[in-house]
Amino acid sequence: MNLREKYGIPSNAVITIAGTVGVGKSTMTNGLADGLGFRTSFEKVDTNPYLDKFYNDFKSWSFHLQIYFLAERFKEQKRIFEYGGGFIQDRSIYEDTGIFARMHYEKGTMSEIDYNTYTSLFDAMVMTPYFPHPDLLIYLEGSLEDIIDRIKLRGRPMEQQTPTAYWEEMHQRYENWINSFNACPVLRLNINEYDLVQDEGSIEPIIERISYMIEQSRILKK
Repeated sequence: MNLREKYGIPSNAVITIAGTVGVGKSTMTNGLADGLGFRTSFEKVDTNPYLDKFYNDFKSWSFHLQIYFLAERFKEQKRIFEYGGGFIQDRSIYEDTGIFARMHYEKGTMSEIDYNTYTSLFDAMVMTPYFPHPDLLIYLEGSLEDIIDRIKLRGRPMEQQTPTAYWEEMHQRYENWINSFNACPVLRLNINEYDLVQDEGSIEPIIERISYMIEQSRILKK
C-alpha cells in the first residue's frame, strides 16, 4: 500500500506549494509527488518572452510579465483539472496578484491603470466559483534568518547578489499575503520541522497532515 492509499488521499487531489525563495518548494513538490504517486507541475521560465526585457526595465514590462504569468498559470490550472488531478504544483497562481503585482504597483514600477486592469482580469478569471481551485495550499514558512541561510547555501549567483533588504521585504509580503489568503484550505509547514533531503521518511507525517486537512475540507463542503 502506498502513502496515498494509506492515508486515504483522493487520487484526483491537486496540492499547491507556496512560499518565498529559499524555502524548498521544488524539494517539497518532488517529495510529495514521489510519496503520493502524483505528477508535478513546475513553472516554465525558459520559454518566458518577457523575462529578460523585464529585468532590464521593470517599469516598462512589469504589466506584460504579470499578464503572461496569469495566462500561463491559468492554462496550466485548467490542464491539471482536465487531466483529472493527481498533481503537486510548484508555486500558485495566487501569489502573482497578492505579492508581485501589488509590489510593483506600490513601488511605482506598475501604473495604477495597469494594476487595476491586471487585478480586474485576475478576479474575473480566478476568483470565481468556476475556477478549479486546489484542494490544499501548503505554505512553507520559516524565519527570515533561516531562509537567508538557505539562499546562501544553495549559492545561485543572482540570489547572492540580491540585497538582504529585498529578502526582508519578500518575507514580510509573503506573511501578509498568507495571513489573508482564503481561496482554498491552507496547511502551514515550518521548514525546520522536516528535512526531505536528509530524511525521506519525514514526508510521511506531512502526508498524514495533508490527509486530515483535505478530509476536513470535504466534510465542511457537504
